[in-house]
Formats: sequence, structure tokens, C-alpha cells
Amino acid sequence: MSNEQLIANIEQISGKDFSSFLIHTLGCKVNQLESEAIAETFLQLGFQVSATDLPAVIVVNTCTVTSKADQKARRVIRKALRDYPDSCVIVTGCYAKLNKDDLLKLETDGKKRLFVIDKENIINFEFNPQGFSSRTRSFLKIQDGCDKHCTYCKIRLARGPSVSLDAVQVLERLRILEKTNAEAVLTGVNICQYRNDKLPINNFAELVDYLLKGTSRIAIRLSSLAPDSVDENLAKTLSHKRIRPHFHLSIQSCSQKILEKMGRNYKTQTIEKACELLRSAKQDPFLACDIITGFPGETEAEFEQTYSLCKKLDFAWIHVFPYSKRPGTAAWSFSEPVHSNEIKSRVKLLTDLAFQGKEAYVRRWLGKEVDVLIEQDSLHCRGTTENYLKAAVKYNGEKTPEPGSVLRCRLVEENLMRQATKDVDVIAQEV
Repeated sequence: MSNEQLIANIEQISGKDFSSFLIHTLGCKVNQLESEAIAETFLQLGFQVSATDLPAVIVVNTCTVTSKADQKARRVIRKALRDYPDSCVIVTGCYAKLNKDDLLKLETDGKKRLFVIDKENIINFEFNPQGFSSRTRSFLKIQDGCDKHCTYCKIRLARGPSVSLDAVQVLERLRILEKTNAEAVLTGVNICQYRNDKLPINNFAELVDYLLKGTSRIAIRLSSLAPDSVDENLAKTLSHKRIRPHFHLSIQSCSQKILEKMGRNYKTQTIEKACELLRSAKQDPFLACDIITGFPGETEAEFEQTYSLCKKLDFAWIHVFPYSKRPGTAAWSFSEPVHSNEIKSRVKLLTDLAFQGKEAYVRRWLGKEVDVLIEQDSLHCRGTTENYLKAAVKYNGEKTPEPGSVLRCRLVEENLMRQATKDVDVIAQEV
């Protein structure tokens, strides 16, 4: 949403004193970045973050990765319309881009308070926040869209084909972030598809190398990587000391048959090789992955192949998704659906394995020293370690460390709880 589009939508409602706003963000890191940019735009226009229960404008930034994501978006929008009868509700994001007409039907009071920013009105890199009001890690979107044709994925329909931000602009934006941030996350829908036309930068590895040479202090963290994008050249680049030892692989399945049905053009051996290379780049990095289970035609034996390889590869975390049938995708018409009870059972098995992997990883790191990025917390001093563990920090001195500062700490005690991945993983003592 550009500044001009935002102003135009607000101005469509007359006779109201627009002074405060509230943003609900659903979905991925790209959405988080775009919400930060929207918030920054509101602040530049003279708005204030709503400190009351009566925001003048509510923005809902939606996701459409699963049917549950769609349901959650509709629920949030209905609640906003119901609970804030005098507020303007602006809906954007992937679900909005694909379902504008359906969303407009959610408004039933005839007051024309609901506005949807659809896919025709989005400029890929218009979202460029200079500051990050709600978090200490900044995000930098370098790429949008995807050229792959995975049979289950609706996001590519919403985001369109892959486009990349010019490398010179990427570096300019990163240098701006470096002035006030200790760390930036390079993000996009599929960052491995990064290409640059104006400079001789042919792939993502060359971009990372270009950014490292053009900056001096800021640490870089990566969002998801495709297994077939991880080669010796990328691993060498990622060994740089300012690359955080935290990697996430978009795997989805470890069954060759299911990978082919999903339209994932790599072999299971590629997954193993990617893990080997990433672990050669960093000493025992936090290595996580995505898995979809219950895909049409996934037999018990094929699920076991996925489970066994995930166990062998010893991931520090597994993001498990039950297959969600998405209209408009090739898999929508696939036969051989997996029974819902079986999907739930498989999700539980993989989730249990994920917690086992997290526990083993944390215990391996006890007694070691790491950098911890301090984050905002009104009650406690908490932060994220360089290898992506959530830490409660015991600091030296009386003054609480400022959010955004980096402390050198020793990991002294595990603190794992099987409720949510956002819970504290470890207790850290400043050294």
C-alpha cells in the first residue's frame, strides 16, 4: 500500500477525526515488514498508535497460506467491524489480493467502512520501513513473488512472478538500517530466486557477498532457503562472521514421490546435502525446516520416510503444517485424500520430534557463550541469541539493557516449555 493509496482510502470517509491506528498482522516475515512500513506511513501522516480501545483506523494485513489463515483473517475483520463501529477498516495482504469481493461482503451495516487493497494496487517494494517500532530486528525485503509452480501453494497466485529489488537499492537500505540496528533479516517470498539486472550479481549468494562487503557492522539473518539453492558457493558466503548461525529450509516432504506430486524439483539427497553444507558453514547452527504432512496420496510409508529423514537430520525445530486444500492450486483436484484423523496423528508425531530436536539443541549449547540481541519486554530482560534461541537474560549492573543492544552471555540453564515456540528456551547470564 503506497502512501497515496493509504491517504485516498482514509479520505473516502469524511467527517471523522482520524488520529489513531491499530494494525493486526497475520502470516509471514514479509507481512511483518509490510505492516511496519504501513505503521511508519501512519506516523508520518501525524497519526498515533492507538493507546485506547477506540482506534480511528484498523489495518488487517492478511495471509492465505492455509484455509485456517483465511478463516482467521475473516474472524479478525468481522471482529473489527463489530467492535469498532466508528472505525475505518483497511484490509491488505495475500488473502485480500485474491478475495476482494468476498471480503467486501463482510461489511453488513452499509456504512462503507471496509476498504480492501487488492493485488492490482500493490507496488512490490513500496514497503520500506526506516525504523521498526515493534521489534529490535529489522527486516529488509529483497525479493517478492515466486516462479515455482508448487501444486499446493496459493501464495504465488497472490504475489505473482518473482521480482527482485535492485542490488544497489538493497545495499542503500541495509546501510540505513545499519545506523540504528544490530541485525537485519533478509526476507522475501523466495529469496533464493534473487536476480539482479544492472550489476553482475547472478544469484542470492553473490548478493549476500555484495552486502557484506558494502557494510561493516550489521549482522545478517536469512529467511527460508530452498534446499536446491544451497551449494558450496552459498555455504562459503554464509560462513562470514556477520551471518547469523540460523538457517531455515523449506523442505515440505522427504518422500521422493510426494516431492514430485508437490512440484518440488529436487531429490531427498538434495535435502541431506543442503543440511551438510549449512553445518559446514557454521558450527552447529540452529537448523529448522518446514514440513507439510497429509498431502494427497501420502501413504504411511511415505510419511515414515519424512519422519525418519527429519530425525536423522536432527533439526533444531520443525514447523509442521497439516495439508490445507487451497482453491486455485493444482492439488485442489488431487485424489487420495488423507483422513483428517491420520493427518492429526502425523502432525503430533512430527511436533513431538520438533520438541525433541529443540531440547537436544539447547542442551548442546549450555555452557557456551553467544551474542544476545535484547528485545522489548515490559517485565523481563529477554532477547534472541545469535543462533535463534529465546533467552531470559540475567544482566550485570542495575540498569536494564536497552532494547536493540547486544550482550555477550553464557547459556546457563534450559527453560523449555511445550506450549509455544515463543516461550523462553534458555537462561543466559551476561559475561
